[in-house]
Amino acid sequence: MKITVETTVHAPIEEVWRAWTTPDDIKQWNAASDDWHTTAATVDLRVGGAFSSRMEAKDGSFGFDFAGTYTKVVPHQLIEMSFGGRTAVVEFLRKDNCVIIRETFDSEETHSVDQQRQGWQAILDRFARHVGARR
Repeated sequence: MKITVETTVHAPIEEVWRAWTTPDDIKQWNAASDDWHTTAATVDLRVGGAFSSRMEAKDGSFGFDFAGTYTKVVPHQLIEMSFGGRTAVVEFLRKDNCVIIRETFDSEETHSVDQQRQGWQAILDRFARHVGARR
């Protein structure tokens, strides 16, 4: 099953793209809640390039690597990736003075669709706040 989430970022596409694809930025926004954080991130933004984000509970109780390979990259427009037998598409849609980020991803079987939607949405909303705070 495909799940789609989206958010609107009030910033130019160049700022949005840079914050989405820069490891130092990713470590600042890539968490679904305040009790989680991303401790390491790598980005090789090209077709066949790898990405990885180490996500950990701040209390040290759990962590995992969200990692995969980029399958399509259109700068300032689109990123497609594969990870753990699943795929995701991230669209960057310009509208007026904003950018709509729309993520569509394959669900997994461990968590409910609602939990997955809420988690990915929380990360997107955190991203929008991160970019907004820089303006």
